[in-house]
Amino acid sequence: MTPFEVKDCALLIRMSGLAPASNLRELRDRIAVCSGNALFHHYCETTLRTTFDNPDYRNDFAVWAKLYLGDRVLAERLGILDPYAFHTMGELRAATLEVIDERLGELTMVPWARPGDELFFMESTTVVFDTGIRIANPSRLGATIRKMTNSSVYFHFLEARRRPPMQVDDFTSWLMDCGEEYRPYIDAVSSIDFYFNSLGFLRRELARVLASVKGTK
Repeated sequence: MTPFEVKDCALLIRMSGLAPASNLRELRDRIAVCSGNALFHHYCETTLRTTFDNPDYRNDFAVWAKLYLGDRVLAERLGILDPYAFHTMGELRAATLEVIDERLGELTMVPWARPGDELFFMESTTVVFDTGIRIANPSRLGATIRKMTNSSVYFHFLEARRRPPMQVDDFTSWLMDCGEEYRPYIDAVSSIDFYFNSLGFLRRELARVLASVKGTK
């Protein structure tokens, strides 16, 4: 079998060029026209940013709605959107706009953020590099993941789901090529509810479930 090549990554973050959003209606208008890259950054790359630390929500829009618009209802609705459940950024954008439009229809006043608390739309470029680490056999996958960086877990287990074949992480893709006898490893990886947990938790959980497969050391 072809060895698994362990990669790592880092984000180069930049301004998107859009004006910041100061209120809920402006948020809606910016999301309607922002690039797919910006949408992906605010929904998916939050776990990779060291500055993002919110245990309640995994995306910037939900966090901003709660902390700066003071709208917990909207925050909850945005917070349950799983970006990896959508095949395209267009579908995710449409679902986000539907949530915001519904909330706007319920409110008698458009909520505003205080000056200085606007939401700035950002984009990023992912820089990928080879760690030089190779996994020759699936039985070593769990032990190797346990020692990976969080950013490496992000690249292989989360970001990979936006690359062809869609919605398949790199670990599963490799295991599928290794042969049907490794189906228990695939089932172990697929048992993890990945989006609403931190990278540190995912790294430990991947290592745990893979170690539990019979015959794994």
